[in-house]
Amino acid sequence: MYVIVEINGQQFRAEEGRKLFVHHIRNVENGAVIEFEKVLLVDNEGVITVGDPVVEGAKVVVEVCCPLVKGDKVLIFHKKRRKGHRKLNGHRQQFTEVSIKHIVA
Repeated sequence: MYVIVEINGQQFRAEEGRKLFVHHIRNVENGAVIEFEKVLLVDNEGVITVGDPVVEGAKVVVEVCCPLVKGDKVLIFHKKRRKGHRKLNGHRQQFTEVSIKHIVA
């Protein structure tokens, strides 16, 4: 059984026991339990239920494993040819690692 759930504006395929890296969720602590009720699709052994826009009564219960995880560094390099202009910026995206405990369909 799996579901498609929307978390912080992004859609994820969620299965029980799986870990996900979602965009940073503020004001959560390690071990906190969170429920997401914006379930868009449910697949229960081949029986597919599509929400309009969400499936009524379905929710995903997750536990926060690590509230702040930094992703890989992304480098942005700007250059203007023949002008001697170069600029290097970098940034690391912040994520929250969650583990899916159970799915209520």
